[in-house]
Amino acid sequence: VERLDGVTRERFLRDIYPRRKPVVLTGLELGTCTTKWTTDYLSQAEGSKEVKIHVSAVPQMDFLSKNFVYRTLPFDVFVRRAAEVKHKEYFLTEDEKYYLRSVGEDVRKDIADIRKQFPILAEDVHIPEYFEKEQFFSSVFRISSAGLQLWTHYDVMDNFLIQVTGKKRVVLYSPRDAPYLYLSGTKSEVLDVDNPDLEKYPLFVKAKRYQCVLEAGDVLFIPALWFHNVISEEFGVALNVFWKHLPAESYDKTDTYGNKDPMAASRAIQILDRALKTLEELPEEYRDFYARRMVLRIQEKAYRNDYG
Repeated sequence: VERLDGVTRERFLRDIYPRRKPVVLTGLELGTCTTKWTTDYLSQAEGSKEVKIHVSAVPQMDFLSKNFVYRTLPFDVFVRRAAEVKHKEYFLTEDEKYYLRSVGEDVRKDIADIRKQFPILAEDVHIPEYFEKEQFFSSVFRISSAGLQLWTHYDVMDNFLIQVTGKKRVVLYSPRDAPYLYLSGTKSEVLDVDNPDLEKYPLFVKAKRYQCVLEAGDVLFIPALWFHNVISEEFGVALNVFWKHLPAESYDKTDTYGNKDPMAASRAIQILDRALKTLEELPEEYRDFYARRMVLRIQEKAYRNDYG
């Protein structure tokens, strides 16, 4: 993934954004957070308010098999625990991993917004506003233990992953390679992208891997629909900013996480499911023939042919 230094808003919107490829932006003005946010400062600043966190006995978190538990801790206790490698106090094991993804007050209705959930910390952050104010969707505050790996998934909105402290490795795959990622909804079943089980997932070798390492102060632009798998190489604090680049009415009103498919896509998938159900009325030979014709038609009508 390309790294570019000191990119202005104008240059980003003119030269980088239209390409719809991930890029690491360095040297942006992010505020005092990059120097201020030590574990001591974080735990003092937001004190003992309760936060809901993921706790996992293994480093590779799997959203499909749900190999983690949700627990609640006071924020200051959580920060200290997430920064330790071995724990004296723990829920599952002494080397368990912690992950906070901030959520709105009412998870079903409210989006994550650092200004509302962590107002004191929000004052230390200058978010690069390379989009219009009304396009803003959410700002998600994240803290991860060292070694924690998040499952590969895509989001339906563009976003900036701002690495405030610590170091992350991010592996990305183009939306084009979705057929090789063994999807279940927005998530890939292939957990270990470094040592995949190729007997179980033979097509995965066809997916082209993009990779970058984010140091403190780096900002990764992840275009909508690009798959990403994130490994925290060190204890770290990050902030994601999601924004809407489609017209506002394209998005599902009940989407608080930024990962529900656009309304038209959901409707198209429902229609397709009904069409496939209708094909079941035919004997196998016919079903196969007409299904293949449908695939050709979809390719002809809806595939792009200008991918580089």
